[in-house]
Amino acid sequence: MIVNNTVIFHGIKLSIMATAINLAACNNSDFTDLHAYIAGVKARPNEPIKPLPEFENVDTILFKLEEGLRDPFKPVEKKPDEQSDEEPDNGIRPDKNRIKESLEAFPINEMKMVGTIKMNSVQWGLVKNDGSIYRVKVGNYLGKNDGKIIGIDKNKIDIIEIMPNKSGHFNKQSTTLMLAE
Repeated sequence: MIVNNTVIFHGIKLSIMATAINLAACNNSDFTDLHAYIAGVKARPNEPIKPLPEFENVDTILFKLEEGLRDPFKPVEKKPDEQSDEEPDNGIRPDKNRIKESLEAFPINEMKMVGTIKMNSVQWGLVKNDGSIYRVKVGNYLGKNDGKIIGIDKNKIDIIEIMPNKSGHFNKQSTTLMLAE
């Protein structure tokens, strides 16, 4: 036991001495090279600051509306005879209050039907998107245009989408996801 205590005591003594030597080596107060560098930087001549660039004056132009010309700063007003080309509002609109389903975050053209499965007398379609396979049934929504599934067959999934038209109204459009081979 005494031998072990002596070894421990000598080990502690050596580590304290090594620490003291390291600290003494760090206490070098010779900063002559640093002072010489600072003096060299201060001795350099100062460069003049470049002046700011001058900007060209832009002439102000006043707009005078001449007779027969349209004011370019006002929206174009449609004449009554031009409005007859628009489709009438058919009342079809997406339901903004409906909670979106997970597959509505992806376009339909990125999805593939990979199969069907029947569980508890409910026909489910299997849709692959982003490497994951999702289970969908009639009444579920998918795609960016409020696509509602209206039918699932062993080879296809029938969908009705609500698509915007040129006049800002909406129309129903049929889409089918075919079984991928």
